[in-house]
Amino acid sequence: MTKSELIQRLAEANPHLYLRDVERIVTTIFDEITDALASGDRVELRGFGAFSVKERGSRTGRNPRTGDSVDVPSKFIPYFKTGKQLREKLNTHG
Repeated sequence: MTKSELIQRLAEANPHLYLRDVERIVTTIFDEITDALASGDRVELRGFGAFSVKERGSRTGRNPRTGDSVDVPSKFIPYFKTGKQLREKLNTHG
């Protein structure tokens, strides 16, 4: 599902809201999550999961085209851990 598909579904489920307002709400939520992660905070949405940031250490990689060694610097990456309710819903059979 893309962001625009999410906005469309939410707008259809809430006909009393204008599409532009739903779009503003979704964008604001994503911006707040992004800003929190950029500040080093953890974002937990109970039952859904938690977003956090992990540091991936520097390493030596390989250029796939030439096979040469390449130094890859350390960097921060977003990490998502599913919540219990989401895991249970994904693993319910039947």
